[in-house]
Amino acid sequence: MAVGFTRELLKARGREEECEVTSAGTWTVEDHPPTPLAVEVMAERGVDISSHRSHSLTQKDMEEAHLVVVMTQGHKESLGLEFPRAKEKIYLLAELAGKKHDIEDPYGSDSLELYRQCADKIEELLREGYPRLIELLEGQEKG
Repeated sequence: MAVGFTRELLKARGREEECEVTSAGTWTVEDHPPTPLAVEVMAERGVDISSHRSHSLTQKDMEEAHLVVVMTQGHKESLGLEFPRAKEKIYLLAELAGKKHDIEDPYGSDSLELYRQCADKIEELLREGYPRLIELLEGQEKG
């Protein structure tokens, strides 16, 4: 959901050609589609994520990424330990908006409302954190 929102946000601001937005999971099975509930919730918001497929995070992904945005502090900490050279480019989504809380993954739930709540939180944090996101990306380009 976060990738879908990020791509739409960049597109709306004419920056979609400047950034490649991808998704990778820390504990995922390769090439799985999003859950039907995630697809439905995003479709309600006009974002099509039906063609998305899961991808397991690799060393190469971490090396090539300019910025890594995670949903939970636990993800941030574990990625920082697993990829210590990439630690400085790992951010909690909420941090981009000046906040400090996790976004829990609704995966495994059969609650459409839980997916909607998750999507609402992600969208809100991305909108609030967009200036910081761009600032960090532009800083990486210069550095």
